[in-house]
Amino acid sequence: MATTLNKRPHPSTLVHDMLGYGSLKGVKVCFVNMPLRETAKPNTPPQGPGLMAARLEQYGADVSIIDLNGDRIHDALSFKKGLVNGRHRTVLETYRYLSASFNLHGEPHLIGFSGKITTLRWQKRIAKICRRLAPKSFIISGGGLSTEFKDGIFNWIPELDAVGHSEGDDIILLCAHDIKRSWERRGDMTDSLYYMGEMLGRKRWIYHGDRPHDLDALPFAALHLLEKSPYGKNILEEYIKTPVWGMAANNSSAAPFEMQRSLTTVSSRGCPHACGFCYRGAQGERNWGIRSPSNLRAEAEMMIAKYGVDFIGFPDDNFAVSVKRCQALPAAFEGLKFRWGTHTRLDECTMDRLEPMAKSGCIYIGVGAESADKKTLYRMVKGGHIVRKNGQERMTKVGDFEFPTTMMEGIANCRTLGIHTNATWIMAYPGEALRELQTSVAFIKWQEELYTQGLTPGTPEYATAKASVNRRMFVATAYPGTNMFKDPSVRALLTKNFGISYHPNGDPVCDEALEKYVEELDDATKVLHGTDGTPINFSDMPMDVFLEARHYADTNQIEKILDMKS
Repeated sequence: MATTLNKRPHPSTLVHDMLGYGSLKGVKVCFVNMPLRETAKPNTPPQGPGLMAARLEQYGADVSIIDLNGDRIHDALSFKKGLVNGRHRTVLETYRYLSASFNLHGEPHLIGFSGKITTLRWQKRIAKICRRLAPKSFIISGGGLSTEFKDGIFNWIPELDAVGHSEGDDIILLCAHDIKRSWERRGDMTDSLYYMGEMLGRKRWIYHGDRPHDLDALPFAALHLLEKSPYGKNILEEYIKTPVWGMAANNSSAAPFEMQRSLTTVSSRGCPHACGFCYRGAQGERNWGIRSPSNLRAEAEMMIAKYGVDFIGFPDDNFAVSVKRCQALPAAFEGLKFRWGTHTRLDECTMDRLEPMAKSGCIYIGVGAESADKKTLYRMVKGGHIVRKNGQERMTKVGDFEFPTTMMEGIANCRTLGIHTNATWIMAYPGEALRELQTSVAFIKWQEELYTQGLTPGTPEYATAKASVNRRMFVATAYPGTNMFKDPSVRALLTKNFGISYHPNGDPVCDEALEKYVEELDDATKVLHGTDGTPINFSDMPMDVFLEARHYADTNQIEKILDMKS
């Protein structure tokens, strides 16, 4: 790797020193947003590509976005497969779609892949298509996949020229700048600060991202690029008409209200916590940073005026970390007519945060409860915040179970203020026994009883209130980069069932075995199966118990889990 890498300044500093108005004029950039879970409606416009596109446009680049997730096909085949939200394109259809885009906008100089770790299979396909359609284009992959594996994904996607890890706001500009400078050198980019040398017979680059110096200084996402697809479809309007959250969204959220027109934007990046099942690499790791209330107001005003939205979602992992920002929201949002929702932790659902949030229009909070069992929460590295307060464990006995008092208080506080709480759940976490899973089910039942309190069974009001409580459960999935993936019992199962091996430092080897495993990580609601077809069960439940419990979760019969015997 080039020796200059260790001396490289912060990318924001490089952008400030090297780029100015019109610096990227003439550079054509195309972002490809990869398909995600077909069973869920595409309800969130691709924020990352939109933000990077807006930055590129500031400096004169010509940018387009190909949204393979949002532009679904509704036809006889999707109907036959039961895909009510439409289907993804076949490889041939995708080839024609990309070809139409390149013909419309011109062959791109730079192609950027945006994708979570779950998009490996699609990135491999799209890379081959792009190499055939635009053989001279510089292809870079960013997002969760490249942030976790970095140069390791060159083994799996040899068509790539580069990977960009962590936050891409600045490095996408530097990449485009490197490409434009190379035109004076007959395509030679080896003098770039990010050149790493040759790997697998091809020159490669690694662009090391970092947090922009000022999040408020960034332009808002270039949503206008979604208003016309290569086939003339207004994909953005489809996003706007699809609820961000609620039962109609089919994305593990539930809510008793509806929204007519909604959009999303991220108000903070990173997460100060370190839950064992979560990988935060692509969004700032544990380096938490926020946008100001005035900046959020400016974007909300734009969305309301330009797109007529009545609801805005802030799908941050931890919106409410800052009490000060929460308390500034009523004044910041004064006079705006919209409702909004976000995500935060139950231990942050305190009145000093919630009251100003509710006053400013918040009616929805998604919380990652994950488990209501004390021991499981400790294993998830959530116990110190949810089970304990001021150094003391706080548990409340309800019937035959004990729940963390903080969880109950958080949901009750939200309900008092008219904020709907949607809790998400994980089953079969390493070490979890049946009794511990039953504790989570019992908590869901407790929330249903709370929400239906005072209502008459059989009435529409009762049915709506009960249905607004999320009963779905994800299966504990070992994503590379998480503490769960490093758990010795998990590693043993992955080696046995997938053949995954590890370097002495504990990192997995980016070989064919790991590649096949990552390709299976496309849906957190499904049970993974090893290469021989064996179901993967990370919990302490016997396999037959685990599969029976999963069946009840999949068929919305979680009450039956309470009657199970281990």
